[in-house]
Amino acid sequence: MLTPSTLLVRGVDPDPVEWVNPGSTVPVLLVCEHAGQVVPRNLDRLGLPDDVIGEHIGWDIGAAAVTHAMAENLGCAAILQRYSRIVIDCNRPTDADDLIPEMTDGQPVPGNRELTTADRDKRIAEIFAPFDAAVTQARSSGTELLLSIHSFTPELLSTPGLRPWHIGFLCRQDTDTSERLLAKIRVLRTDFTLALNEPYQIDSKSDWFVPNHGEASGIPHSLIEIRNDLIRHPDGQRELADLLSQAVRSILEAPC
Repeated sequence: MLTPSTLLVRGVDPDPVEWVNPGSTVPVLLVCEHAGQVVPRNLDRLGLPDDVIGEHIGWDIGAAAVTHAMAENLGCAAILQRYSRIVIDCNRPTDADDLIPEMTDGQPVPGNRELTTADRDKRIAEIFAPFDAAVTQARSSGTELLLSIHSFTPELLSTPGLRPWHIGFLCRQDTDTSERLLAKIRVLRTDFTLALNEPYQIDSKSDWFVPNHGEASGIPHSLIEIRNDLIRHPDGQRELADLLSQAVRSILEAPC
């Protein structure tokens, strides 16, 4: 059993789960797995400088701000995860090789090397599990639309060249929800390049939200990826939140 002296997340560290509008009756739940940059104090920043954790390897730039703004616009609930994805990635199965990466986008992560099973289990028990339980609890309370908000880099270090999509909608069994969101945004922003399952594809071995919260619950769902150069700053964050909120309202007003 974990005792206060053996806990990873202690009193000086924030709770991994941030709830927004928890009592909302709007039947939409927003989830943001990569919202934060926090590293537990006793992990000593994982041996990385702050400016590295502040870039995409540490979190989804702009995703938390878009999630907050959408929750405000729609009056719906949202659940955000405060810890850096390189402490533990809460959109990965717990047996995934990159759940706690030793290397990410070419950057070594010294604090993730040679972890024991106990080290790994602490991160799962104290960060992943409470966040996952919060999402499970929230989605079981009248949710009719379940959306996960992410962002992606304009370029990959390993593959030079701009990734052309402004927004991607990731799905697998439930393609209808993503297609409807995409169709509405295509009308609102004819200048945007939109796509299904870009820049990533859903796989049960590497993804958690869609298989285990969307498909497992049967709730209409989509994982939304926004190119992060669009949402690095407050004006862009508000603009994209307004755009996505309009698309969400169109689904609520004309359910299948």
